[in-house]
Amino acid sequence: MHDPAHPDHELPQRLWRELDQALQQRGHAWRTPVLATTDAEGWAQARTVVLRAVDPERAQLRFYTDSRSPQVGELVAQPRATLVFWSSELQWQLRVQGRCEVRTQGVEVEEAWDRVRHTASAGDYLTATAPGSAHPAPMPSPQTTRATHSEPAARQADGSHHLAVVIVQVVSMDWLALSRAGHQRARWQEGRLTWLVP
Repeated sequence: MHDPAHPDHELPQRLWRELDQALQQRGHAWRTPVLATTDAEGWAQARTVVLRAVDPERAQLRFYTDSRSPQVGELVAQPRATLVFWSSELQWQLRVQGRCEVRTQGVEVEEAWDRVRHTASAGDYLTATAPGSAHPAPMPSPQTTRATHSEPAARQADGSHHLAVVIVQVVSMDWLALSRAGHQRARWQEGRLTWLVP
């Protein structure tokens, strides 16, 4: 039930602040939402992504992916997606629907690569084969993989990489708060907040 003591404009502001906190706090649950897209056969495809930027003024979110990954083709063909955030600490679920733009080149992509290239995740964007490709042998353990990520980075002397930036223009946010005192739910869309039955 809506608490009339809290004006409607406070909730959207709180949601954007919480998304921004997810960037600052590495352990924040909203740092790694689930992205849902639709493939060419109509199947829903879902995977975890890492939130990379939050822009409340433009109502935009950003994450990175490999430009050869299936989700890029899915977003180019159908540039709409849903991001699902869940926090067990807050007992909040946030479903964000948005229109997506994939950028594979340009200043923004190179600036993103500059931020990633010296981190452990750089190797994810330097592999010779695309994500999801068949692999001839079992993959090494996560510990081994992390330890060798610096090697492919060193081999890419020409600066080439496969990092893409995905910009999500937020169309709506559906917020659900679970509580023993009573669940609450609201949708923010087109600058307006509507309270819903949970």
